[in-house]
This record gives sequence, structure tokens and C-alpha cells, in this order.
Amino acid sequence: MFKYACLNNISEKGTSQFSDNYGKTEDVHDADAILVRSAKMHDMELSGRTLAVARAGAGVNNIPLEKYAQEGIVVFNTPGANANSVKELVLGAMLNAARNMNKGIAWVAENDKDENISKDMEKAKKEFVGHEIYGKKLGVIGLGAIGCMVANAAVDLGMDVYGFDPYLSTSAAWNISRQVRNTKDVNEIYENCDFITIHVPLLDSTKGMVGADAISGMKDGVVFLNFARDLLVDEDAMLKAVDEGKVACYVTDFPNPKTAGHAGVIATPHLGASTGEAEENCAKMAVLELMDFLENGNITHSVNYPACSMGSCKAEHRIAIYHKNIPQMISQISNILSYTNVAGMSNTSRGDFAYTLVDIDAGLEEETTKKLSAIDGVIRVRVVK
Repeated sequence: MFKYACLNNISEKGTSQFSDNYGKTEDVHDADAILVRSAKMHDMELSGRTLAVARAGAGVNNIPLEKYAQEGIVVFNTPGANANSVKELVLGAMLNAARNMNKGIAWVAENDKDENISKDMEKAKKEFVGHEIYGKKLGVIGLGAIGCMVANAAVDLGMDVYGFDPYLSTSAAWNISRQVRNTKDVNEIYENCDFITIHVPLLDSTKGMVGADAISGMKDGVVFLNFARDLLVDEDAMLKAVDEGKVACYVTDFPNPKTAGHAGVIATPHLGASTGEAEENCAKMAVLELMDFLENGNITHSVNYPACSMGSCKAEHRIAIYHKNIPQMISQISNILSYTNVAGMSNTSRGDFAYTLVDIDAGLEEETTKKLSAIDGVIRVRVVK
């Protein structure tokens, strides 16, 4: 029986998918797999039993990916499972900013005791005059699951949409509306768009990518929306632009002491994936990823190991070998397994790490795993079946 632990509350719509061959444990050191949402794991030491961690969400900055890769622990996330939730919030935030809804709502709250509010509001509302988004230009930086959905929805709302993603996948390209103008230069978005929304992962190469230079190239009066990661934006430069009127409104889902309450900023308390539907979808995907990995050795949506799948194991045995991405590894593995009949093999790599699945149609000698583990560069060997 496999055991799993939950570091946060995980939707029962997800955990109910575990078969009778799985049991929940409160002891993380007794778990084969761990489900997590926001719990910080960087200082957490896991036992040698732990095989996988699944983040019920997209961001994995709370998980030490490199460390776990070195320990042979595969980390999964659930890209796209909360995409619709974030998309809807982005659209709502864009409409909010365009129509000055926050200011109007605040005025009503401040005048809730005014017996003449119905009359006075007719005079006051001229201060909250906004504009329509129909016909306006929207720039979408990053056309992954969320960016693609935002772009398509904006097209349906009558906006002129520009998209930028130098790493656009083939599958994503098929899902994007033909009416989205694909640009190879992000500066084209800065120069032309009335609204800009960013949907890229936080990497060393993207940290602070929206800085003073990028902002200076934007249209005057632009509305910038950040529902991806706070550190993508140089907030000092952004707030300076807001104060000077260069940026009409900065909308962020990541408030901090700088942005909270700042004039010209609309800040929401990290609500991007905060819907019951998104939590359910993320939990379901995370559980299915773990089950396929634990039962078949297949890897889907890992963020520290390469994708690898050989379907359900029909052979007598299946071995999973986690190793460094170095030369002559496959030849050494094959040499050790030369005594038996190899029915199938799949080897994939990602950066410094690689993963090999081997199906064997005949018997498996007791010493095989020890010999495989002794190969220089092998991190972990698991007999899946």
C-alpha cells in the first residue's frame, strides 16, 4: 500500500480518487507521496521513503526543486488546472480598472449614511468616469495556459489582442485565436497596448523583466496587470510611473507594504486560484499524476525531472532509474540488464537530470538494483513492478 500526506487542506474531490491501495498518513516521514499547496518546504527534510511531491497549483517557489532532484524526489505541479479561475479574475480586474469601480465603490461606502446619496451620486460619479475595453489594445506577455485563455476571451470581448511568447509551444499555438496578433518583439506590446497583462513563470531570466526601461516604452495611461508573480515587476519603477501618471493603474494580485493602499494601485490578496473549482481541478490533477507515477513510473508535469511515459506496465517487471544526465549511462544500464530480456526502454533528460524506465519480460535478479545503484551518477533505483 502507498501512503500519502497532505501539508495543506487538499480538496476531497482530488483525494477521493485514490484507490484502496492508498492510505493517508499524518507523518510526512512515512509518506511515499506528499500533496502540498502553499506550505514552505525549503527547510523540510524528507525521509528516504518519499518518492514524489505534488503541488496542487502551478507555482513551485515553496519547494526546493534542485535539492529534491538530487535526492530522487520527483516534484509535480498542475499547469492549466486553475487557468480559468485566473483568466476570469484578470478580466474582472481589467474591467474594474477601466471603469474605476474601486473608486466608485469606496465613495458609496464613505457616504453610506448620506440620506441624499441617490441625488448626490449623480454629481459625484463624474469623478469616476472610465472607458470601455471594446476596441482597445490588450498585450498578453506569456501565452501558456492562462495567457492563451485571457487572449482568446479578450478577442471575444472585441479587443485588439497582441501576444508575445518566444517559447510558444505547438499545443498552445493551436489553441490561440487566429485573431491574436503574435509579435516577436515585446516592445511592440509596450508601444501599442492600452492594457498589458503578464503570464510568465518567475525565473532568473524573467525576474524584474518589467522594469524602468520597459515601463518607459509603454503608452501613456497604460493599465498593467500582474497576476503571475510579484517579482516579475520592479515595483519601485512601477509605482514611480503610477505617481507620475505614466501608468494609469497597476493591478497586482501580490500586495505588500509598498503597494497596499497606494493611490493608482488595485491590489487583490492573491485570489488568482481562489475558487472552489480551481482547488478541485488542481487536486484532481495532482492525485492522478501521483498515482500514474507511483504505479507505473510515468512522469507528467514534473518541474525537476523530465517527462517520461511508457503507459501501463504489461511486462513482468518495470524499473525506474533516476540519474545524472551524463554520457555512457544507457550503455552501463544495458550492460547490467544484458542477462535478461528487455521488452522496452525510455530515456529522457532535462538539464542535469535524466530518467530511464525499463520493462523486463523475464526474471529480475536480486543483485540487479544494487548494481544499477552503484553506477556513478545514479541517484535512485526503484522497482515499480
